[in-house]
Amino acid sequence: MAGKKGDYFGLGYLVSLILAIIPVTSWICGAITRFSEGKIIAGILRLLLGWGIIWLIDLILMIVSKHILRLLNV
Repeated sequence: MAGKKGDYFGLGYLVSLILAIIPVTSWICGAITRFSEGKIIAGILRLLLGWGIIWLIDLILMIVSKHILRLLNV
């Protein structure tokens, strides 16, 4: 498990999963992750729509595939 990386800032999977479980950190980390990837529009959408159903989908995808939702890849 030490070699596996999660989706938030290259942190380990377990740390990324814990961050994804907490709604506020998931919202903030999801937006920062998208901005750091150079996806400005996706980061803005994360800030505006990153709670509720997107948080739930992020949590499920983090558990199943170890990656957050890539709603808009531009």
